[in-house]
Amino acid sequence: MTEPADRDRQSWPRQAMSRLAPFAVLPAPLLGALAEICVHRGFARDARIADEGDHLDYVGFITSGILRMMRIQPGDDDQVVGLLAEGDMFGRIFNGPLHFSIEAAIDAEVCLFPRAPFEELAGQWPELERMVILNILNELDAARERMLLLNRHRVSERLAGFLLLLCRRWPQLAQVAVLPAGSIALKVPIDRRDLARFLGTRRDSLSRAFHQLADQGLIRLRAPLALDLLDVQGLSDLSGCADAEAPLPLHPGAASGKIG
Repeated sequence: MTEPADRDRQSWPRQAMSRLAPFAVLPAPLLGALAEICVHRGFARDARIADEGDHLDYVGFITSGILRMMRIQPGDDDQVVGLLAEGDMFGRIFNGPLHFSIEAAIDAEVCLFPRAPFEELAGQWPELERMVILNILNELDAARERMLLLNRHRVSERLAGFLLLLCRRWPQLAQVAVLPAGSIALKVPIDRRDLARFLGTRRDSLSRAFHQLADQGLIRLRAPLALDLLDVQGLSDLSGCADAEAPLPLHPGAASGKIG
């Protein structure tokens, strides 16, 4: 665990929080109180942040990068049961053990708040309590979305749903942009091993699914993790999420903004 280099340790926590959507609506006095107890830390890719069963004495918010929530599967590869990105919270407020381990899927930075003073502030400020509740609800929504993906029998169907999910949930992180021809360019922000574990499959099955989508004219592969969505409606139909929210309407060449 490392401190970000060459940054003012007094001003950086507040600067980091100010970039995060959940903190944007908090009153200035509350932000000041949070900055007083905040420690901003960096984690290299694959660094272990917390173990399953830990009783964390802090609450964390991701300021950049992606964390993966892991469950150990006896006799099998570990499973990625969830992904956390910018603005997401981890750690159990008001105590309780973690039901999964937490690792950095890519280089990541987080704001850490000692749990006891954070809980005290949550009791004093309804705005902070509401922010925590909204983060918990977002995590439940993400878990529901993953369950819907895993309900699809074929890996290609799960992959199609995940690519659309990237457009809706993490457009900035996935560098989503509409190209002049109307296709949508994006980059999968996690490696194929993590993606396979998130989708409940093997890497060779995931690789075949990418090529199946390309052979059907639904995507164009530009690199192992970079691709273009050529037929969004076709991907939606294949994923079984025809009624899902469509990717953001972007102007050509522009990356999207983050949505909640």
